[in-house]
Amino acid sequence: MPRTAVLAYSGGLDTTCAIAWLREDYGFDDVIAVLVNVGQVFDVEEAMARGDAAGAADVVLLDRKEAFASDQVAKAITTNALYEGKYPLVSALSRPVIAEAVASLAEELGAEAVVHGCTGKGNDQLRFELAFKARYPGVTVIAPLRDRIWTREEEVAYALAREIPVTATEDSPFSIDENLLGRSIEAGVLEDPWAPPPAEPYALTAAPDTAPVPVEVVVGFEAGLPISLDGRNLSLVDLIHELNTAAGAYGIGRIDMIENRAVGIKSREVYEAPAAIVLIEAHRALEDLVLTKDELRLKRGLEQRWTELVYDGLWFSPAREAIDAFVAATQRPVAGDVRIQLRPAAAIVNGRSSPNALYAETLASYAAGETFPHDAAEGFIRIAALETELAAARERSGSGEAAQTEA
Repeated sequence: MPRTAVLAYSGGLDTTCAIAWLREDYGFDDVIAVLVNVGQVFDVEEAMARGDAAGAADVVLLDRKEAFASDQVAKAITTNALYEGKYPLVSALSRPVIAEAVASLAEELGAEAVVHGCTGKGNDQLRFELAFKARYPGVTVIAPLRDRIWTREEEVAYALAREIPVTATEDSPFSIDENLLGRSIEAGVLEDPWAPPPAEPYALTAAPDTAPVPVEVVVGFEAGLPISLDGRNLSLVDLIHELNTAAGAYGIGRIDMIENRAVGIKSREVYEAPAAIVLIEAHRALEDLVLTKDELRLKRGLEQRWTELVYDGLWFSPAREAIDAFVAATQRPVAGDVRIQLRPAAAIVNGRSSPNALYAETLASYAAGETFPHDAAEGFIRIAALETELAAARERSGSGEAAQTEA
């Protein structure tokens, strides 16, 4: 029987070279390259031609953009997912979608192995392999770039020697991953944390100093999810596309961070995610208006843990699903509108409104007509202070005993 491997194929340099490696170095007869559409901008014909040139038996295109939006992206918004307070999990969210599609096809074909193009120092190896194992238990996983260390210069030379067309060159060495939610950029000059990011790799965002006059947009939410922009109902995919364009013009969503990778090293990462930053800011502001104090306190801690689980490749985990259940329960009243000003490098919440608001102006106001029960405050404080006073008395008593002992 022919030996078959199914590859998570992006059309980029690493996975294009991997097709040839699998045939030449690993002895596979057939390499099926699976190109999964999660909303990235790419030339399908060019990617397929590159796969063919590298020796793929077939290049399969699978459209998972809507599924990606309705599952991973939607959950990230309702969870306010920002890894280390900055990164909206752009690449991390797409990996389980891609890996599940690859593993499903591999199982259907009875393939001997599934393959990814990640290195041994990256996060994506965890995300792909844990997802592969969750969806195709027992399958062999091959990581050519982990088995042998290749520099990008060596990869470019390898591809060109085999007449495989590549987009990365020694003059443009950036590694870019892209999907509906945004773009991640690394390698090249970005590996120097002192060097400013050049303008060249940016595509979704403009430099903040070229931004137009600030404008306001209104995002409408229902059950925690954005459903409209400036009063127009839109699908989540279309809403993200429009916000990426609108907010990207102001440089919103440019993220340059020193990130703690799952494998224990720090890396310099640059991201573009205009819509994600705007939507998370808006969603969090609406939650502040409608959720109870304890719901918010519990959710903020669980948001961080959810983000860490997904970042570390544990999308298919009971812990993530359990947190999702809590988040879903909190989102039922999260409905209303949020007004956001787009200005250079910032999305500023200027107003929020909800039919389910727990904010009561007559209670919070200091103006005439306010209804707060001031006469109840003294008794509330007396009861709240009981433990504090008892603890203070105990401390004083202990200090007095200590002083008498020393005397």
